[in-house]
Amino acid sequence: MMWARLLCAVGQVVHTLPDGPTVFGVTSLGDEVFVLRDKKRGEVEVYDVITYRLLHCLHVANSRGFSDMTSCEHYHCVYIADYVVRCIHRVDVQGGAATQWPVNDEPGGLSVNEAHNLLVTCDVCKVKEFSSHGDLLRELTLPDNVINPWHTIQLTTGQYIVCHGSSARGDAVHRVCLMTADCSEILHSHGGQPGSDTGQYNVPFHLAVDDNEFVFVSDINNRRVTLLSPTLNYTRQVVSSDKLKWEPYLLHLDLQRRRLYIADNEWKDGEWKAGRVVVFNV
Repeated sequence: MMWARLLCAVGQVVHTLPDGPTVFGVTSLGDEVFVLRDKKRGEVEVYDVITYRLLHCLHVANSRGFSDMTSCEHYHCVYIADYVVRCIHRVDVQGGAATQWPVNDEPGGLSVNEAHNLLVTCDVCKVKEFSSHGDLLRELTLPDNVINPWHTIQLTTGQYIVCHGSSARGDAVHRVCLMTADCSEILHSHGGQPGSDTGQYNVPFHLAVDDNEFVFVSDINNRRVTLLSPTLNYTRQVVSSDKLKWEPYLLHLDLQRRRLYIADNEWKDGEWKAGRVVVFNV
């Protein structure tokens, strides 16, 4: 079974994309890898998924500040969260046509659910579900004890995985939560008081879920990636700090090729300075 391979494997580096501006998004679609960097002119670098050769760039007009990127195989597009304009940019992979729509709150982490809709985790402790063309379909309010959420993924069961907790804002709880289908209750959680033990996090920032609902968690300040079971029990450490140059900011899991992409970014003097993408075989 696929989950057995995951549990036995230790993440091994298979490729590293060059250092450059901070990476604010990484995803894959078909035979291509998309990397969103912090550049004055918004553009997405497109690489070959086998050779990692730079193929071309997609340009994102009217972009101001990036927080995440994800892709949709069904609609063959990428979505980019813009926290300055407070909008979503949608870019067609074939042809590069771009559109945008307002979120009306500051957007953070992005994911696409089984219905091919876009989930946007917002700074006001809400998760908004949009159609591929920007229609607001659903708005979920997280419980009061889920403070400063970063990223949300909806499981095939309809339930949600949410990570939350900020060190900069002094949050007392840093954890990953399994939520009900209306996000009103926490069914299971992993974490608590911030720290470096196996049951703790120090800013659990981004998530990836495999097709057996094992959960990968980027733990920024502990400089590691943790694997949790579907009920959020600690399984093992997938990526340790010695495999990274800086901090693991964002994750993307290519299920078909068993590749975990990590945006490895440098935090220095109170801001993100540089970044690269490290590819692991899992």
